[in-house]
Amino acid sequence: MNIIIMGCGRVGSELAKLLDAEGHKVTIMDIEANSFDTLPSDFGGVAFLGDATDEEMLKKAGIAQANAFIAVTSDDDKNAMAAQIAKQIFNVPKVLCRMHDPLRAEFFESLGLEAISPIFLFVQVVREKLGIGKEGPCIS
Repeated sequence: MNIIIMGCGRVGSELAKLLDAEGHKVTIMDIEANSFDTLPSDFGGVAFLGDATDEEMLKKAGIAQANAFIAVTSDDDKNAMAAQIAKQIFNVPKVLCRMHDPLRAEFFESLGLEAISPIFLFVQVVREKLGIGKEGPCIS
């Protein structure tokens, strides 16, 4: 799979490392050159310096060939904007974006974006670990 990741922080670099190791073609974009220092020395993908909300930069990064676009910066607005561009303008088949604010994640989901809220995911995992689900708590 050909994947473009926006944001080379802790999440982006870890995701890029994992996907690259699995054999995917990975391009990771960031606006700060020193962000790429978090990538392992054996990273086989492309580290692309540029703003993923800029259509020309996305073209140069190869978005026309991308099967997936994942926005994982710390900025919800920027993630949503880049995801919309990837989906609406470049018709990337799979577009995901991280949303720190779970309410905004729900809002962007209603607009057709696949938004992932780390807070919501944590709450789900805690409920699962506690044995609390749709049926209620698991009591032994």
